[in-house]
Amino acid sequence: MKQLLQWSIIFPTLAWLLLFSGFIDNNWAFQVLATILLLFSVMSAVHHSEIIAHRVGEPYGTIILAIAITIIEVSIIISLMISGGDDAVALARDTVYSATMLILNGIIGLCLFIGGLKYHEQNFSKHSATIALVCLVSIVILTLVFPSFTTSIRGPFYSKAQLFFVAGACLTIYAFFLIAQTSRHRNYFLANGEVVKEKAAHPVKISKSVLFLSLFFLLASLGIVVLLAKKLSPTIEQIVVANQLPKALVGVIIAGVILLPEGAAAVMAAQKNQLQTSINLALGSALASIALTIPAVAITCSLLDMDVALGLDIKSMILLALSVFIVMLSLASGRTNIVYGVVLLVNLLAFIFLIIFP
Repeated sequence: MKQLLQWSIIFPTLAWLLLFSGFIDNNWAFQVLATILLLFSVMSAVHHSEIIAHRVGEPYGTIILAIAITIIEVSIIISLMISGGDDAVALARDTVYSATMLILNGIIGLCLFIGGLKYHEQNFSKHSATIALVCLVSIVILTLVFPSFTTSIRGPFYSKAQLFFVAGACLTIYAFFLIAQTSRHRNYFLANGEVVKEKAAHPVKISKSVLFLSLFFLLASLGIVVLLAKKLSPTIEQIVVANQLPKALVGVIIAGVILLPEGAAAVMAAQKNQLQTSINLALGSALASIALTIPAVAITCSLLDMDVALGLDIKSMILLALSVFIVMLSLASGRTNIVYGVVLLVNLLAFIFLIIFP
């Protein structure tokens, strides 16, 4: 009973009750309350993910958080594509692109900046970053770049055969990344590259009941964050339009809200001088976001006979290439400093600035 009265359980529950009440619609006071509950739900998701990570150990804790958020993100994208019709043809591409840019420049940049500010230098396993970045570069080019240059069908579209090949390639690459992360090269993804015994690494005992309770409320917290973000999006869109800003900015804001739990967890880890956890979260989330979204969208579009635009324009390709290149250079040595973080955050500002002033 005492566990059910914790703040990390109460706030997501209140958020779900507010969502089902219907009071959010056309009522600014309840929308403000919904925003507050959304932020507390983000903190709740981070709290429960830390409990799960203590119980199952790393890197399994970060994998669970990344995949859980991605599955919810995918479900929202597919539901919006089905309801949006032809207007939603580029929704998957825009969401994946925005999420990737926010993760690479925003989350990693903020972690490196805060870690460098507090500790001057932080160390991590460069082998883990190399494995993740090799997988990420391949998936990014196959999904977001090649569709604009293929000749069997006019870009930015893939033919059905090409789409299913790329979907299979994404799943294959991600599957072998998980194998490397969890078994064959698990030591690369642990702090200082050392395999630590579970009892020594996690002295706090987490019972099975607490584990399952945290897993349930992790999913509940992530779900309500995404649904409240979707519910508040018309209000956000009105504010954006009223200030004569591009509607594309709304997608970036919503993607940022969806990524808040991962971002908060990664930044908190960097503050505790656990940069390896931050890198695992950020790069793992970027991989999961693309590698799971594209196959799900491919299957859905095939079943519903819908087109899906994947290829980016030249400006977006250059910004994405710049972001990946800077992250690769920043993580190449296994040692970071504040300069890398500043450069990535400037890239993030450039991404947002060029949306507002294209």
